[in-house]
Amino acid sequence: MRIDRVELRLVRLPLVHFFETSFARIHDREFIVVMVDGEGHRGYGECVADRDPYYSAENSETAWHILTQYLVSRVLGIDFPHPRAIFPALSQVRGHNMAKAGLEMAAWDLFARSSGVPLSQILGGHRTTIASGVSVGIQDSLAELGDKIAIELDTGYQRIKVKIKPGWDVDAVQTIRQRFGDIPLMVDANAAYRLDDADHLAKLDTFDLMMIEQPLHYDDVHDHAQLQRRLRTPICLDESIHTVHMAAEAIAAGACRIINVKPGRLGGHGESIRLHDLCAAHNIPVWHGGMLESGIGRLHNIHLSTLPNFTLPGDIAASRRYFEPDLIDPPVELQMDGTIAVPSQPGLGVTVAEDRVEQATQRAFTASV
Repeated sequence: MRIDRVELRLVRLPLVHFFETSFARIHDREFIVVMVDGEGHRGYGECVADRDPYYSAENSETAWHILTQYLVSRVLGIDFPHPRAIFPALSQVRGHNMAKAGLEMAAWDLFARSSGVPLSQILGGHRTTIASGVSVGIQDSLAELGDKIAIELDTGYQRIKVKIKPGWDVDAVQTIRQRFGDIPLMVDANAAYRLDDADHLAKLDTFDLMMIEQPLHYDDVHDHAQLQRRLRTPICLDESIHTVHMAAEAIAAGACRIINVKPGRLGGHGESIRLHDLCAAHNIPVWHGGMLESGIGRLHNIHLSTLPNFTLPGDIAASRRYFEPDLIDPPVELQMDGTIAVPSQPGLGVTVAEDRVEQATQRAFTASV
């Protein structure tokens, strides 16, 4: 596999509905679309770093700088035996996994398209559909939260995740249980609590949650291990797991019972597969998180979720829930049984609407051999 040309587009798309976490409310999404050309084919990736450095130290500006000044030149004109070789080729640059992932994942799509097979097959997956869950942000009132969840359940999503923060946690979960009973439910704190909050977080044990995601510091393992010993509810780590090595330490410490896989956080598909395999070897189930991706990133997530240890519904919802229109044709659709079909055409299996990418472009960069 040889990459002869790389094109980057910094794009901005309005969200269908605002999305609020413990650290911010956003009304649009800024990210980088990565296009790589070679062997008569084009592969697409998406750098999920957002405009603000709240989820991660990376943001769209740092990712743009690292891609244009350091990463693109390390893949142009080089013969790679397999996309797995891309991430090691970028290792001289420390960190910046989201920037690396956008480029690496585009290379996987290119390789799959040039091989004439779906991306899922190249990744080692076998499923033809994946179970779909949905993430519901913090709303303006508990009544609005309930109404929002009712819509998602009526649509057919198999699992509900709600964002929590201090002051919006126990009452929110109690409201959901009272209105909807024992639906599959999890909560995500996005690192909003401290270990001193353990007694308060233990109140969530009474609601039979699937998990509580990343309750403590975004870079912590030690305190999560202490907290897990005090909770019946499984802890799932997200932000803390930015390398496979860190995941191994977390598993050994007993800091979590579930791990959220996000290729952008880890540096792409190759590292995500390594994490998937590590967790499988230790009987730790994984599920696929979301970063409010466009259809490009969403399709990458769908294909990765076909691997066998993705046993819980991921945050991979239909396109129309976030962007209308999306950047792909056809858009990602939820089926009646709460699943999403995995495209069977080569690569991502969809057409990227480059005219829509162009319309949403804030900045462009091209490099070639």
